Amino acid sequence: MSKKRILVSDPISEIGVEALTQHPDLQVDVNTGLTPEALLEIIGDYDGLIIRSQTKVTRAVLEAATNLKVIGRAGVGVDNVDRDAATDNGVIVMNTPTGNTISTAELAFTLMLSAARNIGPGHAGVLAGEFPAARKAFKGIEIYTKRLAVIGMGRIGTEFVKRAQAFGMTVIAFDPFLTQARADQLKVELAETPDAALTGADFVTLHVPMTPDTKHIINADRLALMNKGAIVVNCARGGLIDEPALRAAIDSGHIAGCGLDVFEDEPPASDHILFDLPKHTAFTPHLGASTNEAQENVGIQVAEQLRDFLTSGEIRNAINMPSLDAAALDEIGGYLGLAKSLGKFLAKLGPVSPDSIRVSFHGAVAEKDTALVSRTVLHGFLSESREDTNIVNCPAIAKELGLELIESTINATTEYSELIVAELNKGGEKFRLAGTIIGKSPRIVEIDKLYVDTNIAGNFLIVRNDDRPGIVGLIGTQLAESQLNIANLSLARNKSEGNALTVIELDSPATQEIIDTLGAAAGVISVKALEI
Repeated sequence: MSKKRILVSDPISEIGVEALTQHPDLQVDVNTGLTPEALLEIIGDYDGLIIRSQTKVTRAVLEAATNLKVIGRAGVGVDNVDRDAATDNGVIVMNTPTGNTISTAELAFTLMLSAARNIGPGHAGVLAGEFPAARKAFKGIEIYTKRLAVIGMGRIGTEFVKRAQAFGMTVIAFDPFLTQARADQLKVELAETPDAALTGADFVTLHVPMTPDTKHIINADRLALMNKGAIVVNCARGGLIDEPALRAAIDSGHIAGCGLDVFEDEPPASDHILFDLPKHTAFTPHLGASTNEAQENVGIQVAEQLRDFLTSGEIRNAINMPSLDAAALDEIGGYLGLAKSLGKFLAKLGPVSPDSIRVSFHGAVAEKDTALVSRTVLHGFLSESREDTNIVNCPAIAKELGLELIESTINATTEYSELIVAELNKGGEKFRLAGTIIGKSPRIVEIDKLYVDTNIAGNFLIVRNDDRPGIVGLIGTQLAESQLNIANLSLARNKSEGNALTVIELDSPATQEIIDTLGAAAGVISVKALEI
């Protein structure tokens, strides 16, 4: 087996590089400082790419990366990766959200304290020999008992909250994914909107990604909601704050100041609109992850994630795929073959151009992390008509086609201890399949509400016919005359409608001649040949 090749295009921890080079199935090239043209020229040779913030992974790079399977970002933000293009080209994008959590939370908290107590201006005054004047000019603001608004309660926001509560602050948080139960556990007040969180806030700290929805999330209107003398802190992404609006609010006396580690344009110009403010400011040059510990952690983490994905299929911290660690992969791995076959059978047997595909889970499987199972059904379905689909880009392709993927768990009792149901919906027409695992053998056990028992892969004939004597014999005779051996046969009847379904697994594919012959036989409604 040829080795998987990984390009490290930005500096990472030597321990991380060593974790890759020591694996016998990987070849690692450390080539930092590449120009965009040089990266385009060589990227097609690599299966994996490790970056920090310097390398820009554009659509052009991704389209040239014909072998690329995964990009690993040593850090949290992936603004330098065209994520839509990565998904379109079937490339998994991973980041390392935990490696710099503490360092970023600590810096954000430091900036809040520094802005509140005028640490930067006071320091400059001492060095300039203006000790008495500085002492008089730089009266600080206590944070004890003050109202803190936290926008974004991920790992970093949560760590910030712990420190703020230790200093006696009252915390109100906004995060669209934070549940009331989790908010109660963290002892924070849960706001339903950013406006609700910011109203009456004395301090605000931002911990959200840069998206169209979060750009300038702090604007003139929201600054006006805060208490007079409030301070704004941002260690997340530049562009979350409307910087001219912030300057205007400070000049008006409504906002006291700010602590910023990130800026809308980096590096910021020396005459940046905020840099001449006299007090309650603290600025750092994007140092959130710049501690020895964080740099080591993210480098090791990203290397291990790429190594494990390329050698074992384990997916961790993917932003365009369901994550799946080794334990979870082992737990649901047996369902993936069944899921893909359910999708392929649906494509062959169900209505064309459906509106939605629903994947439902019954029994023990419903208690597992099934996101990848659902996506695998979708991939199997689309792969029958789209050569460009894979497990990464299939949701994007489905969206492009107007096909909705719906996932649900159902508590209804079935004949099986666990069951996966895949159903196509087109208008009022529905077509469903179901499968389970018997022992260690995945089986398809239902086709359009008729109970069968057949393998998930092979050469099949699916025959719908009138429910009357002689048809099974006719089918067997025709197959025998064509020297086609039956490996498995499953019969199902719908007595109320007077028809039946015969699922025949053959040792070799049926010819078009036998398909036509059977289709023309009296009592046969339809014949479909499948090779799964």
